[in-house]
Amino acid sequence: MFSIIVVPAAGDRTNEDFRLGPGESLEFGREPAASGAGRLRIAHAGVSRRAGTISATGTHWSLTNRSRTQTYVVENPEGAGEHMKVGPGRIAAPVPFEFSRVVLPSAGDLLSFDVWAPRHEYLDEHVEIAAGEPTVSAFPLDRTKRYFLVLAALCEPRLRGLPLAPLPTVDQLVERLRPVWPGVTRATVQWNIDYLAVKMRLKPRPDAADLGPRVNGKKTSLVSLALRFDLVGEHDLTHLAPR
Repeated sequence: MFSIIVVPAAGDRTNEDFRLGPGESLEFGREPAASGAGRLRIAHAGVSRRAGTISATGTHWSLTNRSRTQTYVVENPEGAGEHMKVGPGRIAAPVPFEFSRVVLPSAGDLLSFDVWAPRHEYLDEHVEIAAGEPTVSAFPLDRTKRYFLVLAALCEPRLRGLPLAPLPTVDQLVERLRPVWPGVTRATVQWNIDYLAVKMRLKPRPDAADLGPRVNGKKTSLVSLALRFDLVGEHDLTHLAPR
């Protein structure tokens, strides 16, 4: 049974989808070597003849970068800008994403193809919990509170597939939140942003003796932390009014 599927770029009529089983590999490049799974030919002068290799395991895959000069980027299209870099000469870099886009910089162009890993496995949510004190949550967020509405609205542009989108201003947050929070004001939004910075440990409590350095780019830091650790996801946008 296959464990990953390699999908050529849209409009590429020279290649079909490749299905790789555990232990199989697929070379890609301008003139890649053939393997048991075939080869992914990318007809572009800026791509190395043997640019790299994709190797399948049981539940994930790895990427070997055969280029001596180019860094490849593997993006998570569902991860609001989440990505990893695979430097020149890196062998078998494990890729953790279920849906991935491999981006190759090529003489002024950015070429890409997708890799799907549908056999990702997760622990059973209903597994019996061991006796003893429960583990303390690193970021205890309550999705029923107004501060979570503010956080969801802050993250919304990047959760909707625009990883480099500018963050909303306080005025834009007020307008976005008003349908679900009629009494919202600039002051209440700013208060909740300050509260989130404390709750998510970006700054100490106001009553702390050592106030520490001033946090710059507070909204940027909040969004970066929330998206990095999946504290807010696309499903949380249902807390906001439909667009």
